[in-house]
Amino acid sequence: MKTIICIVWFLGMVLSVQAQEQNAPVVGDTAPDFTLPYATKDSIAKSPLKLADLVGKRAVVLAFYPADWSTGCTKEVCTLRDNFAALQSLDAEILAVSGDYVWSHHEWAKFHSLPFRLLSDHSHAVAKLYGSLNEKSLYNRRTVFVIDKRGKIAYANMAYSVSDLQDFEKLQSALSAVK
Repeated sequence: MKTIICIVWFLGMVLSVQAQEQNAPVVGDTAPDFTLPYATKDSIAKSPLKLADLVGKRAVVLAFYPADWSTGCTKEVCTLRDNFAALQSLDAEILAVSGDYVWSHHEWAKFHSLPFRLLSDHSHAVAKLYGSLNEKSLYNRRTVFVIDKRGKIAYANMAYSVSDLQDFEKLQSALSAVK
């Protein structure tokens, strides 16, 4: 009986993730627009960032992550930091998004000297638009999108792994293709 309950629970989790992913934009879709407050290592911005203001200028890497200060998330943003020059050479704007408040983003960005913006999606409205919210935990799932200069989704990884170098290499390849 316990085995059956475990199987049913597992299948429910798989179907829940698949349902969330079905709501996510796919390659070729117009990227859902949003406006969010943000922080950098230097300050908390007085005006929010609007995605539409970036469209047409550069490709945008939109990286959703669960939470500031956690081990996996630190590894993810530090990988982006350590490869920032290479990503910028591919004409990319990096935006990292979690549900944390801007003051946490600011302190975390200062601590790790992060050279990109950390967006605060505390209501998780944007994570929902991108199919990146884990409805059970209410934390973002680790997902990455590349939005091209036309505002279209050029790449989507709905299960980005910080421990898999191939995922980062796929991101770089996707950016190379939209350059």
